[in-house]
Amino acid sequence: MKLKDIQDIFIKEGINEDPRGLNAVEADLLKRKEEYNALSSKKKEIYDIESLSNPYYDSRIIYGDPDTNAKAILVGIDIETQELLLAKNLMNSGRKIDLVIAHHPEGYAYSTFHSVIGMQTDILNNQGIPINITEKIVSERIREVQKNVLPKNNERIYDAAKLLNISFMTAHSVADNHVASFLQREIDTLKPVYLKEIIELLDRYPEYQHATKIGQAPFILCGSDFSRCGKVFVDMTGGTEGPLESFEKLAVAGVGTIVGMHLSSKAAKEAEKYHLNVILAGHISSDNLGLNLLFDKLENKAGELEFIECSGFRRFRR
Repeated sequence: MKLKDIQDIFIKEGINEDPRGLNAVEADLLKRKEEYNALSSKKKEIYDIESLSNPYYDSRIIYGDPDTNAKAILVGIDIETQELLLAKNLMNSGRKIDLVIAHHPEGYAYSTFHSVIGMQTDILNNQGIPINITEKIVSERIREVQKNVLPKNNERIYDAAKLLNISFMTAHSVADNHVASFLQREIDTLKPVYLKEIIELLDRYPEYQHATKIGQAPFILCGSDFSRCGKVFVDMTGGTEGPLESFEKLAVAGVGTIVGMHLSSKAAKEAEKYHLNVILAGHISSDNLGLNLLFDKLENKAGELEFIECSGFRRFRR
């Protein structure tokens, strides 16, 4: 399958699993087109045209000919220059590698990924927080992340891929959407009473079973086995950790339990302050679940592909 076809499938399936809902995604893209049409000709020349059809700045082809065919794919949760050198070494040793896919954004996908955080405006609104509040607190978080990203040397990975002539792409929010929607559906179907039931549910999936074997099992951060769940919010997409102010607003909106990948110590204190239960499913294991769900759909269209595991990625087919 060609790189551009893989990208198209990733974007289409990412939209299908977007927790905001299709109407919100379409409204987002329409807003971008209106902003683009209002630009001067000079500004249009430097505009990110792909963002008019791709809602996810952090999921895209970083380097490579879109018409390149890919059958053997090296996949890692984090791909940097050392992993690209590993890929080149394997290729020089006779291992066929057509494409490298990173989960976490790199290059242009990283320098612009703060824009993906805007998804959280509608995601939090769907949990019952008024839209005027979510817009304000999320916009502040976007600016905070943008300032942190700005001084980074974001072209290192692009330059490495170009010099080594290795096709390279990222699949971040398109995969995170899958794990967030999948687990939300599973938990909503289960209707758990106690937190331990959510842990037992996670333990059914091979990604979390593998994580448990290597000492990274899902665990209850705030609450206990027999803490009652109340309304459960699976918070696993939207670029990165949300605004600290969201915990108070979620509690007021009636959320009882948050299931996330990871949480900073500041955020954990805020969640505890407002009596929210928190389950940390695990970062790398949840990333793997999202990628595997996405790759299952890719293989349904492309036929079985060869996935070469590295940098924490483990392929589990369903």
